[in-house]
Amino acid sequence: MIQKQNMIPLKDLNLTSRFLFDEVMEDPQTHQDVLSIIFGKEIPLLDKTETEKELRVSPLIRSIRMDVFSMDEENSIYNTEMQDKKKSDLAKRSRYYQALIDTGLLKPGIPDYNLLNTSYIIIITPFDLFGYGKYRYTFEAQCREVPECTLEDKATRIFLNTRGTNDSEVSKELVDFLHYLENTTDSSANSACSERIHRIHERVRKVKLSEEVGVKYMQAWEEKYYEREEGREEGREEGRKEGRRAELKDLIRKKLLKHKPTDIIADELETDVKTILELIQEIKVEQE
Repeated sequence: MIQKQNMIPLKDLNLTSRFLFDEVMEDPQTHQDVLSIIFGKEIPLLDKTETEKELRVSPLIRSIRMDVFSMDEENSIYNTEMQDKKKSDLAKRSRYYQALIDTGLLKPGIPDYNLLNTSYIIIITPFDLFGYGKYRYTFEAQCREVPECTLEDKATRIFLNTRGTNDSEVSKELVDFLHYLENTTDSSANSACSERIHRIHERVRKVKLSEEVGVKYMQAWEEKYYEREEGREEGREEGRKEGRRAELKDLIRKKLLKHKPTDIIADELETDVKTILELIQEIKVEQE
């Protein structure tokens, strides 16, 4: 029987939940509103917005799964990610995402790299990854020797922090939106003056009331539950194996002190000679 006491109900999820974020952003208008808030101008997206888009360039290379992928009318690419857990590899992950996205933007045989699309990778986090108290960290290639000289490769990576403190340096709409992500409630939405945030919240309400999404959420939760349980069981089994191995080595040490030969030890412990020799070698290494 699955224990569901720790499952947060769909109606109580915030947009920092990747599941809810992806479901809400499937609507092109909603994603357009989000991007327009982030960039402080209207971003006219094309109709199609893809969520959980998998990108694989070769079976031998690790694939990526992008939360939300879209393109605007000027063919600029937007990959928007919600990252609710702090991980040390986020900076390099954004680099890898950029590399894989770029590989799919030019058809074979095209010699002019200037045809590469402008691209934006946006990672939203409920924590300050860099520790400077900023709501927004924007990274573009810049010359170290001549800071005013930029590479102009049209690739931009943006990290948004819902817990910034520099309110006077960014728009109130962006601040209200980032706070709303962590507190996705009627009162939080109503307290914002932004029509875009109001539209986003209407989409959130619709998603949370959807029976179809509710079933999908339950299935996703159960799938993760079983994955965690399988992982725990594998860990427990590995622990049991390590325990048996340690116990066997203790017995072997005692028999070695009595100068018993390997084949006799194997026979008495009902273990093959090869395993006994491996464990004896481990015992020698531990004693060095």
